[in-house]
Amino acid sequence: MPRFASETPAAGPLVQGFAGRGFRVDGVVHNDGLWLAPERASAWAAPRLEALTVDALDDLLALAPKPEFLLLGTGAATRRPSPAFTTALTARGIGLEAMDSRAAARTWGVLRAEGRWIVAALLPL
Repeated sequence: MPRFASETPAAGPLVQGFAGRGFRVDGVVHNDGLWLAPERASAWAAPRLEALTVDALDDLLALAPKPEFLLLGTGAATRRPSPAFTTALTARGIGLEAMDSRAAARTWGVLRAEGRWIVAALLPL
């Protein structure tokens, strides 16, 4: 199982590695998807990317203060979410960065170490 570590630990949850299609956080493997917020990690029954809506992320996006952007892990490969998804997120004043889920997990740690106030939704690998 691949592992990685940050030189400067970030506050909150960090992805410690990958297991099969999932992500390991605090020794727990989340196989069906993962939500990350600065103060918590949650299992997520992730839909297919094509079926993802901003409304389905309401609980994740309800952070106060509002997150700078959503880091979207799109699974094993980088794919773009629908234009409707991007437009709806922009209408809420939240930016979007989409990349494959492994890269998103690593980027999460780097940006949190910088103190960035973001959220992440990672689809399974």
